[in-house]
Amino acid sequence: MPLTVEIVTAEKVVRVEQGVEVLIAPGSEGQLAILPKHAALMTTLAPGPLVFRRGQSESEFVVMGGFMEVRNDRVTVLADAAEAAEEIDIARAEAARARAEERLRRIREQNVRDVDLARAQASLQRSLLRLQVAGRKRRPGPPRPGG
Repeated sequence: MPLTVEIVTAEKVVRVEQGVEVLIAPGSEGQLAILPKHAALMTTLAPGPLVFRRGQSESEFVVMGGFMEVRNDRVTVLADAAEAAEEIDIARAEAARARAEERLRRIREQNVRDVDLARAQASLQRSLLRLQVAGRKRRPGPPRPGG
């Protein structure tokens, strides 16, 4: 029996996907592959790509951390933020990356507080992850092995 995957944020249910054969998630200790009949699991998620595969079809999301529970072939992802690859506005993500890089440059030049540096670094990481996931989804070419 395939997996049912539900991606939820505080604002909404982002996606419920049935028939998932493999889920690849960015666990806080490294990537996790979840297959049907996986043992019950509760773990934290790091920011990164969340991929589910069904045959040759693949869907990809970017999640910005959160939690994941696996139980009885049902996976619930409680993400701080989540966005489907095809919904990522690349121009907006590029602009966010440029703003974050500029903020980091100014912070380093002015030797500003660590809190500001951490916020700018987190902003840059979010924009780079969004661009990474969006770029993979739009890149032409042959299917990836196993996908």
